[in-house]
Amino acid sequence: MGGHILEQPLPNNYMNQLDPFLLIHHAEWELKGNQRQQEVGIGGHPHRGFSPVTFVFQGDVRHQDSFGNDATVKAGGTQWMHAGKGIVHSERPSAELAQKGGAQEIIQFWVNTPAKYKMEKPYYLPLSEEKTPSIKEENYTVQIVAGEYKGIRGPAKTFSPMLLMRGEIKEGGVAEFEIPSHFNTLLYLLDGGLVVNGERVEKKDLVWFKNDGELLNISADETTRFIILSGAPIDEKITSYGPFVMNTQTEIMEALRDAQIGKMGVLIENFN
Repeated sequence: MGGHILEQPLPNNYMNQLDPFLLIHHAEWELKGNQRQQEVGIGGHPHRGFSPVTFVFQGDVRHQDSFGNDATVKAGGTQWMHAGKGIVHSERPSAELAQKGGAQEIIQFWVNTPAKYKMEKPYYLPLSEEKTPSIKEENYTVQIVAGEYKGIRGPAKTFSPMLLMRGEIKEGGVAEFEIPSHFNTLLYLLDGGLVVNGERVEKKDLVWFKNDGELLNISADETTRFIILSGAPIDEKITSYGPFVMNTQTEIMEALRDAQIGKMGVLIENFN
């Protein structure tokens, strides 16, 4: 991605997507330090028609975009952006992280948007760990980023029903998650090891469930960080090209044209 090496759990050799989830990237980078912010990360690029979402696990991510948003989210937080009709943004480490060096670990995933909302005005939410609702039990913690779980609603705005969580479970811990049976669900492990509904799952494994039950039972062989992405299928044709996810080839051509003539805005990054 942008010349950077990373893990890609989705798409994989077994499936291209699990509606409404299109892509998952897991990046672990060690910044060498003594660099300027403009020399690292991913510079300005456009999107249309879906939501690229970034969970920050180590380090930080600074977002700037063509609608004037400028925010840095640190470890434990989330960058949520609905690209809508079109936006140009950059994703870079903070100036401090670029200068000092250190670990940066993120997961970015793409969530499809129903056709009738693809041309909505773009929406951006920088969400810190402190402002993310969470459930804390003796052996595990989960943050609810979007959707509702056990009466707690995540703050991110979605355009179709879903439940998006990130969590950590201690060695020996057991947890049970109730998820609507009509949702498609992905569980990805950043590290450690789990038994998920009776099956052993290890570091960087992706497990998926297609509307096949309401209970997700996990037990931890090792202390483990994980994400759960679950949502109702949109069931619409998808046509994509690079950073654009639409429904027809004509719409893709229109997105390319609009990006080229500046209709998605112009991003002039500020590095002061």
